[in-house]
Amino acid sequence: MYQAFFIYTLMDIKTELRNSKLSNLPLLASQVVEGFISGIHKSPFHGYSAEFAEHKLYNTGENTRHIDWKLYAKTDKLYTKKFEEETNLRCHFILDQSASMYYPEVSAPSVSQLDKLSFSALSIASIMQLLNKQRDAVGLSIYDEVLRFQATEKGSGLHYNMIYNELEKSINSPQESSKTNTYQFLHEIAEKLKRRSLVFLFTDLLQPDIPRAELFEALRHLKYNRHQVVLFHTLDYKTEVLFEFDDAPKRFFDLETGSKIDLHTHQIQKEYVEKMSEFIQEVKLTCAKYKIRYIEADIQNNFEKILSTYLVEKQKLKS
Repeated sequence: MYQAFFIYTLMDIKTELRNSKLSNLPLLASQVVEGFISGIHKSPFHGYSAEFAEHKLYNTGENTRHIDWKLYAKTDKLYTKKFEEETNLRCHFILDQSASMYYPEVSAPSVSQLDKLSFSALSIASIMQLLNKQRDAVGLSIYDEVLRFQATEKGSGLHYNMIYNELEKSINSPQESSKTNTYQFLHEIAEKLKRRSLVFLFTDLLQPDIPRAELFEALRHLKYNRHQVVLFHTLDYKTEVLFEFDDAPKRFFDLETGSKIDLHTHQIQKEYVEKMSEFIQEVKLTCAKYKIRYIEADIQNNFEKILSTYLVEKQKLKS
C-alpha cells in the first residue's frame, strides 16, 4: 500500500478546494519582479539589462511604444528607451492544471500564501514581465486530462494580455478531480515547438497511471530542436516531501482519483519520505541524462530561484 503512496496529494479532511480568487496577475508579477531587480546588483547577475541602456530624443514618425512617459512627465520632452540588446528570444511555458496542483488549500491567497497552481502561474507571469522588457515572444500550454489552452509564441501586447488572462482563469477555475495526462501532452507540445526556444515546465509530476519511463521519454521529447528545457518541480516541500503534519488522525485524498486513506502520519512518515526521495532522485538523474535543468520549486519559498534560473538559461540560449 505504501509503495505507491507518494503519488497522493495531501488534504486534511476538513479542507476543500478553495474558492477565493487571486486577481490582477500582471500587477502582482510586477511587484515580484521589482523586488527581485532591486536586489539584483548584489547578485551574480549584476549588469543584466533588465531595463535599458540610455535615452534618446524621440523623432517624429518613430514607434511610440518605447517612449518613457514617466520621464516626459518630469521634463516635458519625449525620450525613447534605447535597449542594450535586441533579442528574438522565444519562450514557451507549460502549466500542469490537474487537481493536485491546487494543493494546499489557502483561505486568503496572496503572494506569500499560494497553492502550487497559483505559485506556478505567478512565476510564469513574473518571467513574462522580464521577457516583455526585451520584447520577446512567449507561448503557453495548459493541460490536465485534456489540453485546455495552447498559444504559439508571439510578442505583442495583446498576446501577453491574453496569456495573463488564461493564467488567471487557471488559478480561479479549479478542475475538481481532474487527472493528469502529462505523457500525451508533452509529446504533442514538443511536436509543435519547431523553432529553438526556452521551455519552462511547471508540474508536480504526480501522475499515478503511467510508467515513469514513459513520463521521462516525454520530457526527453521536449529537447527536440535543441530547446533549452527547465523542469520546475512544483511542491509544498514540507508536507509533500518531508510529510510533516501534526499527529492528529488525518484523512488524505488523492485529488485526481478521489481515493482516500485514514492514518496517523507518524505511522508511515519514514517510508513515505524514503519513497518520495527515491522518486525525486530518479527525476533528477533522468533530467541530467537528457540535459534538462531540474529546479526544485518549493511554493513556501520566494520567487528568486525562479527568476534567477530564467536569467541563467537565457544566457545559455544566446551562447
